[in-house]
Amino acid sequence: MNVRRSAAVLGAVAVIGTATPATAADPSASASPSTALPSGLYGTADPKYDGVWRQSLAMIAQRAVGVTPSGKAVDWLAEQQCSNGAFTAFRADTSKPCEGGGAMFDTNATAAAAQALVAVGDHYGQAREAVEWLKGQQNKDGGWGYTPAGPSDTNSTGVVIGALTAVGDDPAVLRSSGKTPYDLLAKWSIPCDEDGGGALAYQPDKKGKLAANADATAAGVLGALGKGFVTTRGKAPEEGYNCADSDKKLTPKEVARNGAAYLSDATHDKGHLTSALPGAKDQPDYGNTADTVVALAAQGWTEQATKPYAWLEKNALPWAKQSGPAAYAELILAAHAMGRSPFGFGGTDLVQALNATGPAPQQVKKPTGLQVAKPDKSDSGHGVWWIVGTGLVAGIGVGFLISGRRKRQQP
Repeated sequence: MNVRRSAAVLGAVAVIGTATPATAADPSASASPSTALPSGLYGTADPKYDGVWRQSLAMIAQRAVGVTPSGKAVDWLAEQQCSNGAFTAFRADTSKPCEGGGAMFDTNATAAAAQALVAVGDHYGQAREAVEWLKGQQNKDGGWGYTPAGPSDTNSTGVVIGALTAVGDDPAVLRSSGKTPYDLLAKWSIPCDEDGGGALAYQPDKKGKLAANADATAAGVLGALGKGFVTTRGKAPEEGYNCADSDKKLTPKEVARNGAAYLSDATHDKGHLTSALPGAKDQPDYGNTADTVVALAAQGWTEQATKPYAWLEKNALPWAKQSGPAAYAELILAAHAMGRSPFGFGGTDLVQALNATGPAPQQVKKPTGLQVAKPDKSDSGHGVWWIVGTGLVAGIGVGFLISGRRKRQQP
């Protein structure tokens, strides 16, 4: 888990016993909102660090499975946009301008909001304004950082690629100093013969060394495939399932293939990723496992995604209930990517659970032709761990889709 995750910071604090389960119920800084919660907002935790992010993920997941969000929810998100097209993590008072008020613009929130505004319809113009702002924040290495002028990272670059694709732009032609986003992803893909081969790094360390990061790898696979949060099962590449070494710069397809191979290997034995948080030895990483399912399905490797998906159905519901709307959205997007029904995920209706965290949707139209798995009632042991360990490691496994809210975001 990389340092850009405020939820990871919360989890680390929880490990030493200073956080409560309520603190990590949503990846934000406090369970007590610093301002009255708007009626159109999803979730009950303080939106200061993740309001736009969780709202966007919730609406994207809803639209992916035929739900028409509440007009209140859509209006709330639309009104969060600043006059320059960007979004911050949360604006308590939208009557005040963003510029000149110390607001910290957020590329991740902006990219997520752009995808959500396209998904709900009738807001393409605002989505286009958001993307035009994002284009202006591209770094010379071709990627994006979390904040304007901040160092690029794989996760932010992947999310922005999704926003570009959502409005119909081709990321391959967007250049800064001659570099495209795909140049960055290829540069940070670890060679097959090295430790963590095939994975992507979040960022190089101070010495330029790349370290495998499952969170970044899932984001990088989607980015390399030119996909956003919502994806369906892709066609498996004819080259097979092995990591592709190349004497030349890797192509985007090779980056995606290598990243998928790493994720497949990482989930092959246990069916899930393991948290990298300090003090969380051998604890499952729910969010990044869900992201892995989406990435593998997008790559066309649904066979490799079947085991982690089944593990999620069996184990992830207590985590989602604890973590809030973005966690439900992650699981819905995983089900959607696999062609499975989120209305019967492990015997639970994920869509109903997500809808209950915000204003009632205008319409719920269940898609046809989706597979529904029968719930496995056998005890895997992970559910017991969640109940016993929540007070110690709450917040583990937020995944790259949830995790965009960081404590270092504070001005």
